[in-house]
Amino acid sequence: MSRVLGAAGIGERTRPGEEVQVERGPLGPAQFWRGSSRYVVGELLDSWVETAPWWQQHAASAASGGGASAELVATREVWRVEAVRAGRSRMSFAGVYDLSWDAAGNRWWLVRVHD
Repeated sequence: MSRVLGAAGIGERTRPGEEVQVERGPLGPAQFWRGSSRYVVGELLDSWVETAPWWQQHAASAASGGGASAELVATREVWRVEAVRAGRSRMSFAGVYDLSWDAAGNRWWLVRVHD
């Protein structure tokens, strides 16, 4: 089971999740800060590239009066990581998190937490 972060609503632009601070290593996120808590990445489980859902692309196109837009083809990189809050045992307290890099906004987002 997973929990998607961010509010979705009809007719409004959705936030991609909860903004976090990330320290990136050579293969992806090495650690991240969620509020005042630091999480250390123990393992990179997967990574992929996503584009916006078609219904968001259609809404953006209609709002801009049609035509091609960088937002319509914008992608975001996503990493699924196993991480643990700093100072806790990985064996008993590890969680799985999806972290997304928004290059256009130069920000990181926590988009999903898996139970």
